[in-house]
Amino acid sequence: MSVVAVIGAGAMGSGIAQVAAVAGERVLLHDAQPGAADKAVEQIGARLDRLVEKQRMTAEAAATARVRLGAVASPAEMADADLVVEAIVESLPAKQALLADLETCCRDDTVLATNTSTLSVTDIARGLRAPGRVCGMHFFNPAPLMRLVEVPVGETTDPAVAAHVEAWATAWGKTPVRCASTPGFIVNRVARPFYGEAQRIVEEGGADVATVDASMRAVGFRMGPFELADLIGNDVNLASATSVWEQTGRDPRYEPTESQRRLVADGRLGRKSGHGWYDYPDSSAPAPSENPHEPQTNRGVADRIVAMLVNEAAALADRGEAAPRDIDTAMRLGTNYPFGPLEHGDAWGPAAVLDVLARLHERAPTGRYRPADRLVRTATEGGSLRD
Repeated sequence: MSVVAVIGAGAMGSGIAQVAAVAGERVLLHDAQPGAADKAVEQIGARLDRLVEKQRMTAEAAATARVRLGAVASPAEMADADLVVEAIVESLPAKQALLADLETCCRDDTVLATNTSTLSVTDIARGLRAPGRVCGMHFFNPAPLMRLVEVPVGETTDPAVAAHVEAWATAWGKTPVRCASTPGFIVNRVARPFYGEAQRIVEEGGADVATVDASMRAVGFRMGPFELADLIGNDVNLASATSVWEQTGRDPRYEPTESQRRLVADGRLGRKSGHGWYDYPDSSAPAPSENPHEPQTNRGVADRIVAMLVNEAAALADRGEAAPRDIDTAMRLGTNYPFGPLEHGDAWGPAAVLDVLARLHERAPTGRYRPADRLVRTATEGGSLRD
């Protein structure tokens, strides 16, 4: 049993604490806001009780997990932690300051993990005496349910530290995938065309919102890009897109769309505001995908989006930022895609994917549709996108 400290008692931090406690770790939970950690411990206990009621956990296991979990008033009480996972506000200065404090109070061999989804692990570790012990440990929300954990390694991350983080994730019942600490890591980088390309189709008049969503569900996606953006929150989705775009030097491949910018500026944030790409006048109203009057699907719409997903995954592999099979695993588990994009590209045929991109590039030669070298190579020489 390890001693695991979690800093940040919001939805993500409390979820991580629950995962670790249920897996058998001694867990210390802290939040800078007085009383927040104690409240989170109570909420975790209530969630465990519900799992017992649903017969998804035994009463004994829930009681044992509760005993392992406790709130602490300050990072100084985490001196004996083997692993500290920070899940505080997504601010580089805040994370850097926290890790600097932890370095003064934790053991020299304590692993410091960051749950950042958008910031550079290298930047977060910069300035520490021992930056090698800092590694990414990116859970997906809700942490108790989502199986994926991205393990982004910074330029100074000790490989042994990354291996320890992967081992903890595995022991907690998760599937870790290692990647470089580059903008968006795997999932948020590869997923950008799912939203951006769909929005461009609508902006160009190629199809309406409902048709695009229906077309993506028809090829196996659980939700279309517009209903999923409304569920996540268009402000959150736009922030992620903007972060990747800025961190990649404003690469046209990732530029946020004007339509989503306008949507957010108008306060149409999605389900939480009652309006987004769709209107939600009544919380009891069915989701768009539950509408009995399903709109017409258009396979060509879906092909365009999927081709961009395949290309983005191939480009990530080209840059050596993650192993091809890890990319597919991450996209299946982190986004619930019906297939890994590289696996699907092989099944569809790299030449067919390349043809879709070539036709798009003819219409918009901005660089947005430039093909990945891996895609060109497999289309012309044969082989697999996953090799």
